Amino acid sequence: MDEFVAVAQSNEIEEGVVKVVRVGEGPIGLTKIDGEYFAFADVCTHDDGPVAEGELDDYIIECPRHGAKFDIRTGKVKQLPAVVPIPVYDVKVEGDTVLVSKKPTALM
Repeated sequence: MDEFVAVAQSNEIEEGVVKVVRVGEGPIGLTKIDGEYFAFADVCTHDDGPVAEGELDDYIIECPRHGAKFDIRTGKVKQLPAVVPIPVYDVKVEGDTVLVSKKPTALM
């Protein structure tokens, strides 16, 4: 079982808004949609752009640099120019604390 790291309090994560947190050395985008938390690497696989700064529409986030789109639930590419999925991470809540796994989940 993966180890988890506390990254935020639940009241700090707004519905549909991405907050960038750190897990280890990498930036992670963290958001909540319909009360469920999602975490993904904040690095576009097309050109290393800051994915979390892009527009989030439902479960799809668009990299602001060149428009690559990813599903934040699975990391899968939904629109070119990216062809490699972004890593996604398990998230759990203990009390009011939001925790993110140190390692990405296996891609589906």
